[in-house]
Amino acid sequence: MTFSFTSEQQAFLDTVRQFAETRVAPRAAELDATGIYPRALVDEAAALGLMGLTVSTEHGGAGRDYVTYAAAIEIVSAASATLAVILTVNNSLVAEAIEQFGTPLQQETWLSRLARGQAIGSFALSEADAGSDAANQQTVARLDDRGYVINGRKVWVANAEVADVAIVFAATEPDARGRGISAFLVPLDARGITRVPSPESLGVRGLGCVDLELTDVRVDAMARLGEPGRGFRVAMRALEGGRVAIAAQALGVGQAALEEALRYSRARHAFGQPIGNFQAIQFQLADIATELSAARMLTWKAADTRDRAPRATLESSMAKLHASEAAHRAADRAMQILASAGYTRGSLVERLFRDVRAAEIYQGTSEVQRMIIAEHILS
Repeated sequence: MTFSFTSEQQAFLDTVRQFAETRVAPRAAELDATGIYPRALVDEAAALGLMGLTVSTEHGGAGRDYVTYAAAIEIVSAASATLAVILTVNNSLVAEAIEQFGTPLQQETWLSRLARGQAIGSFALSEADAGSDAANQQTVARLDDRGYVINGRKVWVANAEVADVAIVFAATEPDARGRGISAFLVPLDARGITRVPSPESLGVRGLGCVDLELTDVRVDAMARLGEPGRGFRVAMRALEGGRVAIAAQALGVGQAALEEALRYSRARHAFGQPIGNFQAIQFQLADIATELSAARMLTWKAADTRDRAPRATLESSMAKLHASEAAHRAADRAMQILASAGYTRGSLVERLFRDVRAAEIYQGTSEVQRMIIAEHILS
């Protein structure tokens, strides 16, 4: 097994790094302060192929492998976790699901536009009572002779403030839980959809999160994504890829925290020498670097499995669990090393500390990942 990139992959990642450092990082603090969806940055990312990294070239995407995708998301996230999450939603949760489960007409309608950033996708699974228990869908889709009528409310739908389409999950057999859920491609200009502002988030601000109220939203039968009653399978497959990407997003934040802690440890003097000379600081830095490196190997393994195997459920859960928690510890230790300079409102470490916490929550909490891992190793 090798962990090196080809010259072509490295050239692409170098381009991504230049974009992240020169275009994204200078705007990250303002994006955090305002919480405004960064549409101009999304358009620039799309021009580099970052909105359709894993979509096949046949459908207008970049056709990249998943390890390259994970590495690119980590680079972007080190500059802005917000932009990284926007990209992962469009790539892993929406475009990949359409490519895998969509009809030729659905693919023709949406894939190329999503991959090129001409359309934005969102993923409407979570509800007030269907977070960790995602099978507990209260949104209902009723079939009649003209198609489906959807009623319900989705919460915390990233990208949905500006999105053109959402994959909406709804119960078509309400008493069957996960076996009775279907997925639908719903244009967000459809009659009966109301976008309601979500509560203000602590970090990863500017995701364009809104709640979606669906009141008698009518779609034809051709809008169903995948087989009837098999929407939960669509969601779980999409979340496998999403969890690899969230692991990479967490890594980017953790790496940024380590870099800031290293910079400060060299520059800050106490007792006549840089604080990096003290073993108490050195050990913290060593632990951060080691944990992030281990998390990166888990993430790349999960990404490689996603490319090569039918399923990557165990690997993606392990990667997300360890990377999100390791990155959280990295931000926490970086704040301890910087002390008051890191605890200051508006400091880089303060923003990283807030941003990374979300990685342990969205697309399956750490507790859910442990449940999935335990189920696999006990079976």
